[in-house]
Amino acid sequence: MKTLPTLKIGNLEINPPIIQGGMGVRVSGSRLASAVANEGCAGIIASVGLGAFEEASASKFVELNNFALRDEIRKSRELTNGVIGVNVMVVLSNYEQLVKVCVDEKADMIICGSGLPLDLPKQTAGSDIKLIPIVSSARAFNIIYRKWKQNYNKVPDAVILEGPMAGGHLGFSYSDMINDTAPTLEFLVKELVDFVNTLEETIPVIAAGGIFDGNDIARFLKLGASGVQMATRFVCTYECDVNDDFKQSYITATKDDIAIINSPVGLPGRVISSEFTKRVMKGETIPFKCPHHCLRSCNPRTAPYCIAKVLVDASKGKFLNAFAFAGANAYRCTEIVSVKTLINQLKEELSNSL
Repeated sequence: MKTLPTLKIGNLEINPPIIQGGMGVRVSGSRLASAVANEGCAGIIASVGLGAFEEASASKFVELNNFALRDEIRKSRELTNGVIGVNVMVVLSNYEQLVKVCVDEKADMIICGSGLPLDLPKQTAGSDIKLIPIVSSARAFNIIYRKWKQNYNKVPDAVILEGPMAGGHLGFSYSDMINDTAPTLEFLVKELVDFVNTLEETIPVIAAGGIFDGNDIARFLKLGASGVQMATRFVCTYECDVNDDFKQSYITATKDDIAIINSPVGLPGRVISSEFTKRVMKGETIPFKCPHHCLRSCNPRTAPYCIAKVLVDASKGKFLNAFAFAGANAYRCTEIVSVKTLINQLKEELSNSL
């Protein structure tokens, strides 16, 4: 096998150059993240909805989620000496508190998407934690880069470019997604690489969204990316923290089952179609009370259903009123394997494609 390139982010070395994508709610926790880190990649805990908040009062929401994230980071440290990061969505109402937990627990990196983390350097001042925004365009990255440099004399330690084939909430318009007119990941990565190459700093570009095998990884490395982020492939592993029925929904899905919905938070989302998605796309609503307001962009008065409740139910394998987020290639998953088996396969494919 050829020597594989190493993804270097500051003093962190990731080989093979794969970051496991953070998947909420309760899909990627300490068990998955530590297994990935033990294979040389970066394991990522998704901070959204970790605590058992669904039955809790509004006053306990922040405390429960802070405790759960702290616990997951500590568990992962007991299971690995590898690279452990946390995905924290900017749109979360408890975003700042979760960032503080990451700093307190000395996570190796914070990955921030679903909004522009313009004040993240301020919130992590004095720590060595690596800061990695997720963007959907070079333009968005330029805004973050300029603001951080101007206000904090700090630049991102790396940047993740997430394209239109990713799972979950997407940074493109609903019309672009359903009409297939969004720019390709290849185009977006090349555009961002070209921009980063004009800067005085060296900032690794990490490609994400729809990357399925080692051939895909090699293709983006050849386009100038320093590494990739992969999420969907890691759902179908024994170590993934989610319920087995959630994993099975990937195994049984066909290409036609991968659908784009208009999420209550005002963004398109890629899901595995279910009876529930068909009902809500026809206009069915599920009234709910919202004591938590977990997402800043969600208006409980107009939302047709509670996205948090849907994702909590999905994580438990209860799909009557739920759906699973998934990437465009989820239907290509055909078996549950160990993290070690998956990464060894990816390494072999990557080596053969370089």
